[in-house]
Amino acid sequence: MLLLEELGLEHPIVQAGMGGGIATAKLAGTVSAAGGLGTVGILPPPRLEAELLRARERADGRAVAANLLVPFSTRAHVEACRKARVDAVVLHAGFDRSLLQQLAADGSLVLQTVGTADEARRALSEGATGVVVQGIEAGGHLVGVERALDALPRVLGVAGGAPVLLAGGIADREDVRLALNAGAAAVIAGTRFLLTDECAAHPAYKRRALNATRTLETELFGLGWPMRHRVVPNAATDRWCSGDPRGPRAVRLLQSFSAPLARLPMSITAAVTSMQRVGLPLFGPAAPLKGMPDRLIDASPLYAGESALRIESVIPAADAVLLLSGAPAGAGVDRPRRLAAANDRVRSRTIR
Repeated sequence: MLLLEELGLEHPIVQAGMGGGIATAKLAGTVSAAGGLGTVGILPPPRLEAELLRARERADGRAVAANLLVPFSTRAHVEACRKARVDAVVLHAGFDRSLLQQLAADGSLVLQTVGTADEARRALSEGATGVVVQGIEAGGHLVGVERALDALPRVLGVAGGAPVLLAGGIADREDVRLALNAGAAAVIAGTRFLLTDECAAHPAYKRRALNATRTLETELFGLGWPMRHRVVPNAATDRWCSGDPRGPRAVRLLQSFSAPLARLPMSITAAVTSMQRVGLPLFGPAAPLKGMPDRLIDASPLYAGESALRIESVIPAADAVLLLSGAPAGAGVDRPRRLAAANDRVRSRTIR
């Protein structure tokens, strides 16, 4: 499958669907309008549907994707994607054959995030359109176990021609060139789009990511979602991860029993976040958003990949698409005629 043609993309650039309100319609719609694939991150179903519809309006008829975190996803999330006529869905953090097949039955292309060839084989056997191979250098929650470019050839070897996208370590157009030359159909960038004007992350969160000198793979922010994640340091990690970057053993043991909390309404997660304190190591996975109290910067996860160490500024999301693709300035203003037919296909396919 030629993924770019199927989705009508001008550039092989996908914006990661950072959940919990970080990547909403403003970011996703802008990325899609600029010729990449914008992705709305998981939210409670009514708001997810609303943000997807707004993203489609901003995208000017171009494809829009949703990101669903498997532990938190319900039939209502699938219905939200269907009502919004979403073009693609990226599943992350686990496998759910029923969820995948429901999305595919509604007409969406479904991509599954994997870290190994065995996981890629499983995803494709369960009906995924393609896979996203995530490297360990990526920000956010990690399924990757080695660097992205090391994992890519093994995943390509079992993909059987299905599209394989690469996530992790994408900061500039040279990173994109290396990924495409190695066989990736497209790249997925998270931190580069975290550091854009349209991203809803707290401004102080963005400043911490820009000024970071290192990132940390930890399990500290795992209440309700005990999974490895990559962050930039803050007061919470300084206090609780000095002996072990994963966090205190007792805290991780408690978190291992907290997984059922993922099935509670997502609105409860926001309430828990507002009560977090550096001195009490009970930290949930929600990142700080614009408008939240400044103190949460040091008591919440500041997700970012290793690429943060090579990014120097917050820029408009459309400029980030052009920077990654290597397209000349203004390339997205007058659309090339060669994309008109592909865009017509996308519009007709999404009217269901």
